[in-house]
Amino acid sequence: MLFKSNSNIDEEQIKLVENAQKRVKQRKRLFYHFSIMLFGIITLLILNILFGIKKEISFYNYPWSYWASIFWVLILLAHTYNVYITNRFMGKDWEKEQIKKLVLKQELKISKIKTELEKEARVKAESELFNQKNSKNLITLIAAASENNVIGKDNKLIWYLSDDLKHFKEFTKGHAVIMGRKTFESMPKALPNRTNIVITRKVDYLANDAIVVNSLSQALEKAAEDKQPFIIGGGEIYSLAIKIADRIELTRVHTELEGDAYFPDIDHNIWEEVSREKRLKDEKHDYDFTFIRYNKK
Repeated sequence: MLFKSNSNIDEEQIKLVENAQKRVKQRKRLFYHFSIMLFGIITLLILNILFGIKKEISFYNYPWSYWASIFWVLILLAHTYNVYITNRFMGKDWEKEQIKKLVLKQELKISKIKTELEKEARVKAESELFNQKNSKNLITLIAAASENNVIGKDNKLIWYLSDDLKHFKEFTKGHAVIMGRKTFESMPKALPNRTNIVITRKVDYLANDAIVVNSLSQALEKAAEDKQPFIIGGGEIYSLAIKIADRIELTRVHTELEGDAYFPDIDHNIWEEVSREKRLKDEKHDYDFTFIRYNKK
């Protein structure tokens, strides 16, 4: 079947299409049967009249064509019963199965929404708690992202931009840099001249020359003395931190690439662009890129 070669089509959709095709064939055969029967009965009756079949070879004084027609009608009724009753592809059992699957899908969606809401509520609570204690801090996200928001692949950078590295070093030097475990492990060592803070769910995780915490709020508490702590990745940490951040220092790399880590979308109803500086591709830079600063409105 053509449908089976398309992996984007759901298995249930394939099954529905195949059942619909079988149903169409069944009804076509029934229609052909009815048409042939109608034509056949009329033909038999005409032949009976034309050739004047004697009553001696009839049953109960009825012409043989009459009995043949009755027998054919009974066969058609049996065929109709078989199509609409016996071989219903989408009967009550199928309906029950589909309802069960729909209920399961809805439960999964509700569970996912509930998890997201709980996550947002937790981040909001952490944000309010932190802001109450540290109202003078300028929480800043710093990242380089492609046009389609890719920031990395296989826990590695996917471009080389010399000026962006300098930009990162100049901004973060002397400050606290907050990151996820995978981001920390992608580096050869802790970043020098900075307070490295690593967020991980792993218990008893050890990181050389870094402070290990278990949540974003704990990381921000450790950076409470820093007037501008920086969030440096990865994708999940950015998604959490963007809700409570005050500034974004974004290097927008003007290309679209494949990756497995992403920077969150920037909502322009919340964030205001305050500066930009474009740089062109050259021997030290793989792509054109732009330094953009956003402040929360």
